[in-house]
Amino acid sequence: MNKYIEENKQRFLDELIEFLKIASVSADPKFNNEMQEAAQWVKGKLLDAGMDSAEICQTKGHPVVYAEKQVDASLPTVLVYGHYDVQPADPYELWNSPPFDPVIKKTAAHPDGAIFARGACDDKGQIYMHVKAVEMMLAQNQLPCNVKVMFEGEEEVGSENLETFIKENKERLAADIILISDTSIIGNDIPSVETGLRGLAYMEVEVTGPNRDLHSGVYGGAVANPANVLAKMIASLHDENGKVTVKGFYDKVVELSVEDRAALEAAPFDEAAYKSDLDVKEVDGERGYTTRERSSIRPTLDVNGMWSGYTGEGSKTVLPSKAFAKISMRLVPDQDWKEISGLFAEHFKSIAPDTVKVKVSRHHGGQPYVTPMDSLGYKAAYAAMKESFGKEPVPTRGGGSIPIVSLFEEVLGLKSILFGFGLDSDALHSPNEHYGLFNFYKGIEAIPLFYSHYAALKKDEHVNQ
Repeated sequence: MNKYIEENKQRFLDELIEFLKIASVSADPKFNNEMQEAAQWVKGKLLDAGMDSAEICQTKGHPVVYAEKQVDASLPTVLVYGHYDVQPADPYELWNSPPFDPVIKKTAAHPDGAIFARGACDDKGQIYMHVKAVEMMLAQNQLPCNVKVMFEGEEEVGSENLETFIKENKERLAADIILISDTSIIGNDIPSVETGLRGLAYMEVEVTGPNRDLHSGVYGGAVANPANVLAKMIASLHDENGKVTVKGFYDKVVELSVEDRAALEAAPFDEAAYKSDLDVKEVDGERGYTTRERSSIRPTLDVNGMWSGYTGEGSKTVLPSKAFAKISMRLVPDQDWKEISGLFAEHFKSIAPDTVKVKVSRHHGGQPYVTPMDSLGYKAAYAAMKESFGKEPVPTRGGGSIPIVSLFEEVLGLKSILFGFGLDSDALHSPNEHYGLFNFYKGIEAIPLFYSHYAALKKDEHVNQ
């Protein structure tokens, strides 16, 4: 471990714990004060790290924290992106410790210990690696690039106001590359660099039957039950082979070559351990594809939540007036999330029987993204991982989504490098989310190596032009 990290590791951890105690939940208005508190906290730590300037940029929603460090105009500029907002912690009763009272425990995947708290891995622990990495480079007078930092507070709710922010600050955000740590590695003994992300289309459906809740004895069997109808409609969204039945859903899906599929499958993967970790007897999904392909290079449609009728304690015999569901679709190149949202809405309305009325709402989404493996940024990330871990990293495709990444390329003309250090087993978005201490410190060690390799590659590119 780097000497500076070793000498300051407890302070780094104490600061992260302080950060994780702030319940910066962007989806719930009751946490608005905590969102502002988290933004102010991050701003202060960026200034403490040695950034020239840092400020809170208000938006129509939650603020963006922006900071700069100008070393030399002739050097390349790295724009660091991440988010300080976190997912809701519900259901609280499934947490083994309070979600905003961090604790450190050892796990099978993290024998050196992991910090358990909402946002530990996604994305507070990972953005704080960057703050501490910049501090270390400046303390050692080894920062080889200019740095700009943009940490937003709405990633978990679709980055609704970030598009406006980057369009209004296009010149200010000018850089050579975007560096993002909001993804994962295969394992602590198997470093990897993600080459792409799936897109996202997030929808909500409402099915309405009678104009009020009805007595299930008086009306049951004579009036359609919206909950029953919704269940049937949702069941019809996949066929017997696990394919999505929405018309046109696959029309623009880019099929990977046999060679590309083989390259992705070359990475180590233990399906038995995968099933054991999830406590399931068998995996499931689209026929003709492996488990990893289903969760990375294939599009999906999943129900994220369903509710209807009475769900309180005891019994209440009602036939509900309404039934609801939240549905997300993970997309791959070249699916367009707005087009897919429209296809879904049209299809869902078309399969509704005359016994109910249907409303389909679009929440948010983003386009899929692929990082070229021959780009300087990817080469720098690969070299940094190799040097830090002492072994060749594996290219992977991420199954998750960072909706704003494709917009960065569209508006800013910049490629993004996905340089994450979490593990898929870290319970992101779930109760008992955690982040390994090994991973936290390894990120602080590897990020300066990325800067060093990227600066060297840019210098060679300039010399050879």
